[in-house]
Amino acid sequence: MKTIDLNATLSIERLGARGEGVARTPHGLAFVPYALAGEEVIAEVDGERGRLVEILKASPDRIAPFCRYYGECGGCAVQALAPDAYLAWKRSLLVDALANAHLETEVAPIVDAHGAGRRRVVFHARFGVGRPKVGFMRARAHEIVDIEACPLLAPALSAAPRVARDIAGVLAPLGKPLDIAVTATDSGLDVDLRGAGELEFALTQKLVALAENCDLARISNHGVVVIERRRPRLSIGRADLVLPAGAFLQATVAGEEALARFVAAAIGKAAKIADLFAGAGTFALRLAESADVHAVEQDAAALSALSRAARHAQGLRRVSTEARDLFRRPLTRGELDAFDALVFDPPRAGAEAQAREIAASALPLVVAVSCNVQTFARDARILVDGGYALHSATPVDQFRHSAHVETVAVFHRAARKKAKRGLLSR
Repeated sequence: MKTIDLNATLSIERLGARGEGVARTPHGLAFVPYALAGEEVIAEVDGERGRLVEILKASPDRIAPFCRYYGECGGCAVQALAPDAYLAWKRSLLVDALANAHLETEVAPIVDAHGAGRRRVVFHARFGVGRPKVGFMRARAHEIVDIEACPLLAPALSAAPRVARDIAGVLAPLGKPLDIAVTATDSGLDVDLRGAGELEFALTQKLVALAENCDLARISNHGVVVIERRRPRLSIGRADLVLPAGAFLQATVAGEEALARFVAAAIGKAAKIADLFAGAGTFALRLAESADVHAVEQDAAALSALSRAARHAQGLRRVSTEARDLFRRPLTRGELDAFDALVFDPPRAGAEAQAREIAASALPLVVAVSCNVQTFARDARILVDGGYALHSATPVDQFRHSAHVETVAVFHRAARKKAKRGLLSR
C-alpha cells in the first residue's frame, strides 16, 4: 500500500541517476527533485516520489540557480549544484554504470561541451482555456511549464520560444497536443511540427505567412515540407549538408565537434570504416577525409542528404550508404569482417542486437558513442564478453544541468589467427 507523508523530514544521501536527491524512509527510497546530497529537507512524499517543501540544512555545494523557471521546469535537474560538484556527479553516472556492469577501464575527466548552448530544442504546446501553454514538461509530470526564454539555448535560438508560441497560436483551432522542434542552422531556424496531423489549406497558408514574418528557413509537418524559404545548411568538416526535415542533430555544436574529434582520434589510420546509425553524417563526412566509409542508417532521407553532401565536397574519399534497420537486421559478423574499424552511435535504446554481431566478428577496433550510460554499459558488456578490451571511456557533457551524458568508448580486439585451409583443428 502506498504511503503518503505530507511533512517528512529527510536526509538526502546522494544524487540519483536522474539528478534527484535520494533519501531513505521507513517505506523505502524517496526521490526528491531539486534536493542535493548532504541536505536535510522537508518534503511531501507520495510513495517513492517527493516534492521539496523546505531546505532545513543546505549543502555547501548549493548555489543560486540562474533560471527563473528552475524548480518548476523539468528540463534542468541540477542547476543549483556548484560547477565542480556538478561535473563530478555527471562523470559518476558513467563510472557507476560501468561498475554495475562489472566493467573496468580508465574513465577520462568529463568534457564540458555546452559551448554557445543548445542549437535544437523541442517545445510542447497544449491547449485549454485562454492562450496556449508552450514550454517544457514539469519534472515527473505531464503538465506544461509555460516559458518565454531558456538561458541554455544558443543565441541563434533566442527567437525560438516566440516562434513556437506563434505557431501554437496558428494551430490552436486543432486543439491537439503539439511538439514543435526548432533547430538553428547556418541558414536560419528550421521548424518541424509533430502531432498536428494533415493540415487544411487555410492553416498551411497561415504557416507560410508566419515563416515569412519570422524569417524562418523552413517549416515542415511530420517531416513533410510546408514551406522552404532557404535550404537549412550545416557545415560538417569539408562538407555542406542540407539538413533533412525533422532530422536528428547533436544538441550543441561544441558537443558534435568534441564527439567527432574523439572518434577520429580513436579511428586513427584505419582505411575502411563502417559507420552504423550514421544519421546525416556527423562522423562519416569527417572520417571520409582520410578513409573509405560505409554509412548505414534506417532514415533514407538522412542517408540521401549524407550522400549528396559527400558527392559535392572536395577531397573526400569514397562514401557508400546503405538504408537498413540495424535493430531488426544488424550487420552480420561476416559483413563486419570486411572493415578495419567501426563506429556506432545508436539512439537511447542502444544497439544490443548489433553489439552481439560485433562481439562475434574479427573487427580489430570499435568506437562506441552513446547518449545513455545504462544501455552503453549493457552493450559494452556484450563486446567485452565477446573478447574485446574496453580501452577507455570519455564522458561528454552537451546536455548541461540535465541527467544526460554522452560517452565515447574505444574497444580493441587482439588479432585472431585465421585457420589454414585444409587443416582440421584437433
